[in-house]
Amino acid sequence: MGLRYAYVTNGLGDHRLDHALRMLADHGYSGVGLSLDHHHLDPFGPDLPRRVAVTADRLRDLGLAVVVETGARFVLDARRKHEPTLLSDEGRERRVEFLRIATRVAADLGAEAVSFWSGVRRPGVSAETAWQRLVEGCEAVLLTAEPLQVKLAFEPEPGMLVASVDDWRRLRDTLGHPLFGLTLDVGHCLVTEPQPIPEVVKDVRDELFYVQIDDMPRGVHEHLDFGEGDVDFPPALDALKGFEGLVAVELSRHSHTAHTTVPRSIEFLKAAENATTTK
Repeated sequence: MGLRYAYVTNGLGDHRLDHALRMLADHGYSGVGLSLDHHHLDPFGPDLPRRVAVTADRLRDLGLAVVVETGARFVLDARRKHEPTLLSDEGRERRVEFLRIATRVAADLGAEAVSFWSGVRRPGVSAETAWQRLVEGCEAVLLTAEPLQVKLAFEPEPGMLVASVDDWRRLRDTLGHPLFGLTLDVGHCLVTEPQPIPEVVKDVRDELFYVQIDDMPRGVHEHLDFGEGDVDFPPALDALKGFEGLVAVELSRHSHTAHTTVPRSIEFLKAAENATTTK
């Protein structure tokens, strides 16, 4: 059986959610990375339980699995991108509450995981203080996740406090919880990891909950359309062979071309995956 491809809705921002989900299903995607945002299942909008139930029914009707994504740029602060974070001096409790809401939404959707990240350590916040805030925030979210048995897939992000797989391992070891696993962005490996991508995948395979996939220039954190960067996809996809979670295209700056990027992405990935079996 081949890999299960999905598409993150932060790259479908110009489409209504229902239209976006239908487009993914029509083009053969197995799932969706659903970013909770003001225009796609607003986590702070009215009547959230009803809207979640409608979305769950729609996902089921379309045969789409789901991972809940929490990287909306301005969902918590209209003037500060991705703020507050779990590391912030002020407002980090709002980030924790957002992640708790996302966890409850994930449970109601039957999602495979909730994906989130640490945030950037700002000037004036010591590394020790930032780390303690991060651990406390993750522990608080785990308190919500545990009774619901929702997996938390933590993403190392270039430039953030947890930027690399080694940073994630430190956090994993500190938390020591079976529901706490890894989101691996394949493109990020060219920025933060010294090993080739297949080796990175092999090393984290047992704790990998969710994969994001995109092209990227070596050493530069810029999500590119497939074929425009330096990722060698056939070996990367070969290393992922047998992974049962979602492998989600993340092209957050491509919403205006989603009508062509959505079909082209899955065609590219399937061709690259097939190349690994026809050698």
